Amino acid sequence: MEAYECILSKRDSRSYSGQAISEETLQGILQAGRMSGSSKNTQPWGFIVIQDDAQKAKIAECGDFAKHVPAATLVIVVVLTPGGSGFDAGRAAQNMMLAAWNRGITSCPVALHRPDCASDVLGLPEGHTAAMLLAFGYPESEESRHRGIARNAMKELVHQERW
Repeated sequence: MEAYECILSKRDSRSYSGQAISEETLQGILQAGRMSGSSKNTQPWGFIVIQDDAQKAKIAECGDFAKHVPAATLVIVVVLTPGGSGFDAGRAAQNMMLAAWNRGITSCPVALHRPDCASDVLGLPEGHTAAMLLAFGYPESEESRHRGIARNAMKELVHQERW
C-alpha cells in the first residue's frame, strides 16, 4: 500500500477476527516503531509484546476504555525510559499502527489511566512509564474499521494565519 493511501485509510478498530499475526509481521511492526524519529535521536522507548490472554486482561484493567483489549490478537505497550516524552511515544506508536495497517491489521491506541497499575502489571523498572497500549488484530469486518462515522470536513479543521 502506498504511504499516503495507508495514512488516509487507517482507522482505529476495537473489533478483531482472532486471526493469528505471524512472527514475521510482528517483527515488521516492531521495526517500524524502532525506526521512528525521536527528539535528538534519544530513542527513549521500549516495547512490551503481550500475547497471553491473562496478561492482556490484567493490563486492560489499567485503562478506563480498554474492554476490547483482551480480544486483541496482539498488544504492544510503548514504554518510555527516563526522560522520554509522550511526543516521542506517539511517533513510535503511529509508525507501528501504520505498518500494521499496511499488512491489513487494524489497531487502536489505548490510554493507561492508572500508571501504577500498568507499572505493576508490566514489571517496569524505576523511572520507566507505560505511555500507551496498542491493540492489534485483523479486522472483524469492514464496518468494524470505521463504524460508519465520516471524518470532519477539511474546511472545518483548517484555518489560515489565525483561528
